[in-house]
Amino acid sequence: MQERKNIVTIKNKPVTLLGPEIKVSSKAPEFTVIDNNLDEFHSSILHGKIRVYNVVHSLETSVCDLQTKNFNQHASDFGDRVEVLTLSVDLPFTQARWCGNAGIDRVKVLSDHKDLSFGLAYGVVIKELRLLARAVFVVDENDTVRYVEYVPELSTHPNYDKVLETIGQLI
Repeated sequence: MQERKNIVTIKNKPVTLLGPEIKVSSKAPEFTVIDNNLDEFHSSILHGKIRVYNVVHSLETSVCDLQTKNFNQHASDFGDRVEVLTLSVDLPFTQARWCGNAGIDRVKVLSDHKDLSFGLAYGVVIKELRLLARAVFVVDENDTVRYVEYVPELSTHPNYDKVLETIGQLI
């Protein structure tokens, strides 16, 4: 397994990411995660749609909470061509409870807890903590990655404006 150092910090301390670095113009890796009903969710069902992969380490932290709420708010602006997925290693039960309390109704929240399938495919698994690093990926209808952001400090937000600009160019 590929290990990448000095990409992300937590409280200014470097951590190790597992998996490859995803680059713009590359083919989007496929993955399988678990939905809030404990059913498998295969990324292949999203072929033909624009996808936003909003990656957080835990929905129950302030920045992850705000990040997911932000994408939920914007999701209605995107129309039916765009699917927004939030991925974390939170248990599906925790995710379902958090979504209900937060009023999340436009974003699919999925758990990578079981196999780290998404995290290892997209290079966002924090080796030291078995959490996902904060990141955002935008994938077009042809499964080509159009935007990548590995947020350098886990406690900071992604660049929402650039993500929204990329989506706007694809719609």
